[in-house]
Amino acid sequence: MRKTSALALLGLSTGVGFAQEALPTIEVGGRRAPSQRAAPVAPQGETQTPAAAAADASSQQLAAFQDRLLPPAGADASVLSRSAILALPQADNLPLDKVLLRTVGASQDSSVNGGLHIRNEHSNLQYRINGVLMPDGVAGFGQVIETGFIDRLSLLTGALPAQYGLRTSGVIDIVSRTPGAEPSGGVSIYGGSRDTVQTTFDFAQKKGPYELFTAGRLLTDTLGINNTTPSHDAIHDRTRQGRFFGYAAYAPDDATRVMLISGVSIGKFQIPNTPGQLPQFTAFGVGAFDSAALNENQIERSYYNVLALAKSEGRFDGQISAFSRESSLHYTPDPLGDLIFNGVASNVYRRSFINGAQGDAAWRADFGHTLRGGFMVAAERSKVVNSSTLFPLDADGEAIDAPYGVSDASGLVGWTYSAYAQDEWKLSDRLTLNAGLRFDHMAKYVSASQLSPRVGLVFQPIENGTLHAGYARYFTPPAQAQSAPVNLALVENTTLAPQVALTGPVRPERSNYLDIGYTHRFTPQFEAGVAYYLKRAQNLLDNGQFGQALALSAFNYDRGYNTGVELKASFAQGDFTAFGNLAWGRQRGRRVSSNYFLIEADELAYIADHYVYTDHAQTWSGSAGLSHVVFGTRVSADVIFGSGLRAGFANTQSLPGYAQVNLGLSREIGMPYGKPVTLRFDVVNLFDHSYVLRDGTGIGVFAPQYGPRRGFFAGLRQSF
Repeated sequence: MRKTSALALLGLSTGVGFAQEALPTIEVGGRRAPSQRAAPVAPQGETQTPAAAAADASSQQLAAFQDRLLPPAGADASVLSRSAILALPQADNLPLDKVLLRTVGASQDSSVNGGLHIRNEHSNLQYRINGVLMPDGVAGFGQVIETGFIDRLSLLTGALPAQYGLRTSGVIDIVSRTPGAEPSGGVSIYGGSRDTVQTTFDFAQKKGPYELFTAGRLLTDTLGINNTTPSHDAIHDRTRQGRFFGYAAYAPDDATRVMLISGVSIGKFQIPNTPGQLPQFTAFGVGAFDSAALNENQIERSYYNVLALAKSEGRFDGQISAFSRESSLHYTPDPLGDLIFNGVASNVYRRSFINGAQGDAAWRADFGHTLRGGFMVAAERSKVVNSSTLFPLDADGEAIDAPYGVSDASGLVGWTYSAYAQDEWKLSDRLTLNAGLRFDHMAKYVSASQLSPRVGLVFQPIENGTLHAGYARYFTPPAQAQSAPVNLALVENTTLAPQVALTGPVRPERSNYLDIGYTHRFTPQFEAGVAYYLKRAQNLLDNGQFGQALALSAFNYDRGYNTGVELKASFAQGDFTAFGNLAWGRQRGRRVSSNYFLIEADELAYIADHYVYTDHAQTWSGSAGLSHVVFGTRVSADVIFGSGLRAGFANTQSLPGYAQVNLGLSREIGMPYGKPVTLRFDVVNLFDHSYVLRDGTGIGVFAPQYGPRRGFFAGLRQSF
């Protein structure tokens, strides 16, 4: 893997004077392999022009610079190049979470829960664009990052070096595509089953010291979230989504760059219905309602801007950036239907506005040492409003048909401060030690801090073999909007009153993490590796959907652990590529230690004396795929499989396993204006396997969610 920073766009012109260094292998499921780099296979529609070759050389210089500033030093890394993404079924029509499912340790979940988990962790993912940290949002399932602008995507896991903190189950590091010397880009239309219609565009140009890249997407379909039934078509699940990403840079000289990164994502979602539900209450004299006619909706918005300055001078590399992000979620209920089926109709609004700054610096000292340090400071203003219509209860606990409204609102300006220092010591040509300290402090609904040591070791015991090992102490604050306090007195003696009327503040998770792995390149084409990890946590963070709104609420387990083993392999030769990932994992927690009211009384008592699986834990997860060009047509196929998430009382049951096979075909069909037109055809869930991701039971699971049934899609792209 190559680590990126806000300096990501420093050196995009081929004349930049950064020192060249060996780059890591870039391939599906790949792990950092020192002193080697495999050239990505160019897929159909991605002809390598001289301008593109120059841009690729610039990208290599950029990668070397970023490795010097923020190397992954002893952690696990999976890397997907743009060519690897385009070789997948659906290619860059895939949303980001589906792309990440092709990496080792990733497991699939419903859209409500983010679409995926890394090493059985819930959320706790850190996103970086060109090395710049993207602050947390409040969206339950909206996609913020547009796949079309990705040049390389790196997933970093394990015992991370000190520059990575707060969100540590995975660092998703994205580098935007590098403009060439000539204007380039394309437009496409893609659609098919479930009324899918998607249009995309991208444009890139470099002119003198200026560079510009933009990408966008408009999407409508009738499977915006997840079907709540195993049928082919969901009821009331239409979505309309729009995304835009923009990047502009100005380089006054070869070693300095000023950058602006901006993006927006707006998604409107209908909440899918489950027919045949039985009414539970009578509201305003109405006791009958067709559950297939419910009209619940949600809208999510995210906006972000980053302004960064990057500099390289002699032995020094550094970057500093300011970032801003606004994110909101608004769920509107069916006022009558929600009362009849659930006894409460809640209008839920969450908003988060974050401003902050971060900086990183590296200085290559003598005697094999590279010293690094950095900081991050962020202020977040959050607002949470739950306006609920509910029923009062009589002396026997029965609902009285006299609905009334209550409103529970909270707001806070919270602060986060972080700083780190570390030393990378090259003990020999084959052995590197990286040691550092990180300090994090949060002043939010809870104030807490921690000094965290990090140690990583990279060793090449034999030619083409790399052993990595590391230890990290982690400090993970809860998401501010998900941990806002509630006023239980407002819902006392109502249908919204919990069985256990006890709150308790959500605390930061503190953990010790060990990771060790080995990767071997058997031939220039074939690489394989294995990794083992173990995490012990205090106040293990978890969250779930505890109401109709597709919004997550956080709580803690007093103690928890997470352990697993990962296997991966990849092969690339000419126009043929193949990969395989397999992971075994287990995450369990004991004794709920905050927001007790979210859990049913009998489950709360059971968890107090037993380690239970977290609802998102899956024992076996994996993916595999291959791609090959046959008579000018790229044929690709892959499979995503899992043993099933947890379900039932206190998550004591496991859902059935599943395997989803996908197929893709793409071919250049013409060259109007000297630029290729690419036709593609994809089949999702080729064998029409019906499988359940969630069955509506388990801790923090509100409704069933099923995987997609078979769908046929076609697209046409005109490059320019």
